[in-house]
Amino acid sequence: MTSTSTSRSNRPTLAVVGATGAVGSVMLDLLTHRTDVWGEVRLVASARSAGRRLRVRGEEVEVRALSAECFDGVDVAMFDVPDEVSAVWAPVATGRGAVVVDNSGAFRMNPEVPLVVPEVNAAAARLRPLGIIANPNCTTLSMIVVLGVLHRQYGLRELVVASYQAASGAGQAGIDTLRAQLAKVAASPDLGTRSGDLRAAVGDLGPFPAPLALNVIPWAGSAQDAGWTSEELKVRNESRKILGLPDLRVSATCVRVPVITTHSLAVHAVFDAPVQVADAQAALRDAPGVLLVDDPSAGEFPTPADAVGTDPTWVGRIRASLDDPHALELFVSGDNLRKGAALNTAQIAELVASELTGG
Repeated sequence: MTSTSTSRSNRPTLAVVGATGAVGSVMLDLLTHRTDVWGEVRLVASARSAGRRLRVRGEEVEVRALSAECFDGVDVAMFDVPDEVSAVWAPVATGRGAVVVDNSGAFRMNPEVPLVVPEVNAAAARLRPLGIIANPNCTTLSMIVVLGVLHRQYGLRELVVASYQAASGAGQAGIDTLRAQLAKVAASPDLGTRSGDLRAAVGDLGPFPAPLALNVIPWAGSAQDAGWTSEELKVRNESRKILGLPDLRVSATCVRVPVITTHSLAVHAVFDAPVQVADAQAALRDAPGVLLVDDPSAGEFPTPADAVGTDPTWVGRIRASLDDPHALELFVSGDNLRKGAALNTAQIAELVASELTGG
C-alpha cells in the first residue's frame, strides 16, 4: 500500500500564514475535510505562536515562526494576516517562488493583482504578474456569488445594498466584546428604558463605536471621505473589479448587528434586461456556491443562524421591484469566516494547485 507521505510527495506544498487566527482555524478544518490536493502543509504564524501544534488532515503539525525561510520550497502560500503584514511578507513569499493568495486588503485594488471569486471569475487567477491573487472582503463575498449569477443572466447595472455584519467581522476582539456585553445585559433585565442605559451597562465597547448587544450600529470600518466608511467603499470597489464593471453604480450602508458569525445583505439590484422572479430563482437554484431558500410562507428564507458553518451563499426573499421591471429585491446570508474568508481563499489556492499540476 502506498503511504500517505508518498502519495502526497508529488503534490504542491502549501503554507498557511496566520494559521492560529480565527480564520486560520476555519482553514485547517477546510483543509482536513475538502478534497486533499496538497503535499506538505506548513503552518506559519507570529513568533509568539511558534511551537504550538495544531491538527490538520488528521496530523499534528508544529507552527513555524514567520520568516523568509518558511517559504523555501512552497508552491502556494495562503495569507490571513493584517494588511501591513501581508504588504511586507507576500512579496517575500513570491520572491521565494510561491504564489500568494492573500486575504488582507493590502493588494485588492492593485491593478496588477486579480481579485478572484472562483464561481464568478476563476480565469482571472491565472493573470497574476506579481505572483499574488487577492481574496475579496468578507462583506463583498457574502453577496457576490449570487450577483455573479444574475449579472451573467441579465447584465447588472446598479446596486443599492444594506449590510448586516456580524461581530466576527471585527476579529476575535469583536466576538469577545459581544459575548461580554450580552452577559452584562442579561444580568440587567430592565435595560432599554432610558437613553444611555445600555452604554453604561455594557462598559467596554471593544472595537465598536457604540454598544452592540441589543443594538445595531450604522457604522462598520474606518472613516473615509464624505462620510463613507471603508467597508462601504470596499463593497463598491470590489464588486466593480470582480464583475469587470468599472462603472457599476453601487451605494452601500454597512451596519454592525449583534450576531456572532455570518454577514447578511439586503440588495436592490438593477439590470440591463427585464427580469422575472421565477427566471432568477431558476438561475440561482442550480448555481455553484448558492443555496436558494425562498418560501417565506413556509418560514423559509436566509438567516445568519441557518447559514453559519455552511459553505454556500444563502439567498431568498426574491421579489420584483414594485417600480422597475429591471430590478430585483433579495436577501443574502453568508458565513463571513468560511466563504467570506477561508473557503474562498482555499478555492483560489486549489485553482492554482490544479494549474501547477496540469489538472
